[in-house]
Amino acid sequence: MALINTAIKPFKATAYKAGKFVDISDADTKGKWSIFFFYPADFTFVCPTELEDLADNYPELQKLNVEVFSVSTDTHFSHKAWHDTSPAIGKINYYMVGDQSGTITNNFDVMRPGVGLADRGTFLVDPDGIIQFMEITSEGVGRNATELLRKVKAAQYVASHPGEVCPAKWEEGEKTLAPSLDLVGKI
Repeated sequence: MALINTAIKPFKATAYKAGKFVDISDADTKGKWSIFFFYPADFTFVCPTELEDLADNYPELQKLNVEVFSVSTDTHFSHKAWHDTSPAIGKINYYMVGDQSGTITNNFDVMRPGVGLADRGTFLVDPDGIIQFMEITSEGVGRNATELLRKVKAAQYVASHPGEVCPAKWEEGEKTLAPSLDLVGKI
């Protein structure tokens, strides 16, 4: 699973967003940062807590020119039904992508073999379509959108400041590092 620094593969799908079904493709990620947020299935237990948390942080992500694509192997029709019936999911304003063919899920290598469901996978894709970071967690472990937001800010900082890196727990505005031989063994 060596996807870091590789280009995302082409895809086409239908998503539910803003009360409508919309056709999307990899072209919709060009020129902006994108988060692909895979989850196992609609109408489940941990998934709505994660998706609601992401919805609460979506306005801040949009300020950073980041689009969110939540993806499961459910249909876009199922996404709409879930959006219409769940108060938590009803908060979502980002794309809810139906990937019933498994194309996108397989492209990102998070399809559970023989199960037809995605693992909990999070991928940040830069404006050139290159995967900058990824995180895979087990089904019972929910993700934290605040930490995801921190990682997005760090990735954007590093992209716009060549020669600098963000240390552990880095927060926006804090000191970064400039890797050099002088730093080796001193940190």
